[in-house]
Amino acid sequence: MIKTRFAPSPTGYLHIGGARTALFCWAYAKKHGGTFILRIEDTDRERSTRESVMAILESMAWLGLDYEGPHSQMDRLARYRLVAEQLIKKDQAYYCYASREELDALRGQQRARGEKPRYDGRWRPESAKRLGLKPPPGAQPVVRFRNPDHGEVTFRDLVKGPITVANGEMDDLVLLRGDGIPTYNFGVVVDDIDMAITHVIRGDDHVNNTPRQVNIYRALGATLPQFAHVPMILGADGERLSKRHGAVSVLQYRDDGYLPEALVNCLARLGWSHGDEEMFSRGQLVEWFDLEHISQSPARFDPGKAAWLNAQYLKSADDGRLAALAEPFLAKNGCDTKRGPPLARVAGLLKERVNTVEELADAAVYFYRPLEPSDDLKRQHYSPDVKPALVDLKEQLSKAEWTRERISEAIKAVVAAHQLKMPKIAMPLRVMVSGVAQTPSVDAVLELIGRDEVLARMERQLQAFPK
Repeated sequence: MIKTRFAPSPTGYLHIGGARTALFCWAYAKKHGGTFILRIEDTDRERSTRESVMAILESMAWLGLDYEGPHSQMDRLARYRLVAEQLIKKDQAYYCYASREELDALRGQQRARGEKPRYDGRWRPESAKRLGLKPPPGAQPVVRFRNPDHGEVTFRDLVKGPITVANGEMDDLVLLRGDGIPTYNFGVVVDDIDMAITHVIRGDDHVNNTPRQVNIYRALGATLPQFAHVPMILGADGERLSKRHGAVSVLQYRDDGYLPEALVNCLARLGWSHGDEEMFSRGQLVEWFDLEHISQSPARFDPGKAAWLNAQYLKSADDGRLAALAEPFLAKNGCDTKRGPPLARVAGLLKERVNTVEELADAAVYFYRPLEPSDDLKRQHYSPDVKPALVDLKEQLSKAEWTRERISEAIKAVVAAHQLKMPKIAMPLRVMVSGVAQTPSVDAVLELIGRDEVLARMERQLQAFPK
């Protein structure tokens, strides 16, 4: 059975790159009827926080990525110790007592000679015996892996193809630190073996770790998983992705009014494609997803494209759902949505014109409280020659049946009676009632705001016209 895993470190929020990796792991497992595991790699005790763990879980839930777990590495320390001891007994690992100062001095000497800095294996049992090294009293040794001295490591990456590294390029890495905490390369191998992970899908910043891990798998007599290293994500300008490119946390996109299905769609297209399809459902992603169509080139994240995708999903979203999402934004903006038109109807009217739920809420404010037009808008549209027609319109609206059709008829009748062009009435009317120059069709806006409120706003704004 296919098993994949996503293994974030809880040292911050879940960002675009991590979310893309999680999505690919999830989709591949779902495609094959397998299992997707969430594993929290929380062994960095200085930087790992409970808040970050909760943010990761919240992000996964919002994206709709269900999983087995979460599993915590800190709950498995005894297991890592046991495996390390097994390797020591097989002479494939050993205790190393070299101090930090000693190792720093070693690397300094190597750099001075123009050599690649690396551990020299001095605490391998045979070397320590030859050099007459004795464990310092009270020292807490690390456990180092005895990397093979000869030969090479070859594995087939499902994205990058065959990769070969000579064992001579690698030194004896630390498996367990002095406090018993595993290093990344050791913990991840033990976890993936114990959890029977069949496919390791991760960012290509880990590709240099893989040969070391392959040697640990072999030392433990374990079957290698399939590896797929996904190219990194760049900004639209080709530079390394950062906050200025929109690489904020997943929860920030939620808080800014993105729909999860839109962000999932956007993430899926970062380095993977299915023909020319730009928009597709979660179900289609699971049906179509494969590793063969992951690009070998870095993906580029374009916030503008993400906003465009979100706008497309908003257009087809349920009005009641959008209302529920927009209500908190409106409440922050001082709007009581119970005093005004049904928010679902307002959302239905506005959703074609916005990129995010937050923009929708901003555009909906004038339905729930009057906005004072800017002086510039008043100068542009409040002209004395149009005031009589607006006074007449106010009178007509006070008697009209309050439907969009009858409101439209009243506006057209006044335009004809005063021999004006439609914009000459519609623009000042829009500004008087909404406080802004851009709205949906003015008759639809008036219908939703309601007769009494429209008449009150018109009366108030008529006082602002030049004498």
